Amino acid sequence: MATDEPGQAKQGVAAQSGKVLVVDDEAFNRELLEDLLMPWGYQVTLAEDGESALEQVANDPPDVILLDVMMPGTDGFEVARRIKQDEATKGIPVVMVTALKAVEDRVKALQVGANDFLSKPVDKLELQATVASQMKIKAYHDFMKNYQAELETQVAKRTEELRHALDKLKQASLDTIMRLARAAEYKDEDTGAHILRMSSYGAAVARQMGLGEKVAQWILYAAPMHDVGKIGIPDNVLLKPDRLNPDEWEIMKTHTTIGGGILSGASAGYLKLAEIIALTHHERWDGAGYPHGFKGKETPLAGRIAAISDVFDALTSKRPYKEAFSIEKSFAIIREGRGTHFDPEVVDAFFAIEDEVLAIKEKHGDDS
Repeated sequence: MATDEPGQAKQGVAAQSGKVLVVDDEAFNRELLEDLLMPWGYQVTLAEDGESALEQVANDPPDVILLDVMMPGTDGFEVARRIKQDEATKGIPVVMVTALKAVEDRVKALQVGANDFLSKPVDKLELQATVASQMKIKAYHDFMKNYQAELETQVAKRTEELRHALDKLKQASLDTIMRLARAAEYKDEDTGAHILRMSSYGAAVARQMGLGEKVAQWILYAAPMHDVGKIGIPDNVLLKPDRLNPDEWEIMKTHTTIGGGILSGASAGYLKLAEIIALTHHERWDGAGYPHGFKGKETPLAGRIAAISDVFDALTSKRPYKEAFSIEKSFAIIREGRGTHFDPEVVDAFFAIEDEVLAIKEKHGDDS
């Protein structure tokens, strides 16, 4: 029993607030603690055994728990252990109220997560100080928990805002790339849709080859710049409606190295990839391509993918020197080039997505 008369708060003590759960199998002890706590301004709830205490904690969590140890059924040690193991309730301070004096009992209480002890009979001033102290701890815990939750909310919000900003920046970059690439294509092509189709073919082939969405996106960004070097080719060569003579052809082939030079030294990954594509999209699997005459896998994979994408679109598009070929004839030429002009694995991936290729061609027609 307590050492002071219940119901008589010490004069001058400021009113407190908070909810205290008193757990004891003896009604007298429950009522005694209730009578001591309520005049200090605390809201008090009572539980007569461990299971009902756990139910109350789950349904209406208190700020502090005064927990008897020796109870039939689920004892105080087990109640404390279960409260402290539950992520939702582990922050509630648990004060063990016990007549046990043995050191091992107190050690066990600490091991299951008890925050403090009160000895029976309960001293009124010790009770007041202990509950007030644990209330402050709980208030601080709640503050930190709410602060962390608010911080996580703000971080998530900022992350989403940054993601949106990055998406807009990516789209702006892609729009800029497309327009700059069209500047190089404009004199050579009847339409700028070529770069949309060619880059989309390349991205689709990359996905089919299992290169992942990031690589596919980089190819989508980089491939439009494959012919940027044509800006350095004289009009009399670039726009000639007939076949080029050997000297003119040598001039035309320099658009690869010109493009590589324009794009060299960039720090952005997709611009580095664009440099590779500009330099190597006219290399051939059999080594008969230009500018380096790379053979087989000497040509970077991005260049091998760009090669088939560029050739297919060139075949199916009108040029100053030819009319567009049919889809059937264009597919046949690509198949014939497997293992000579084109990497066999890239050809196989291209035809594995034949329907997607046709959908891209339809989506980005010459009037797009």
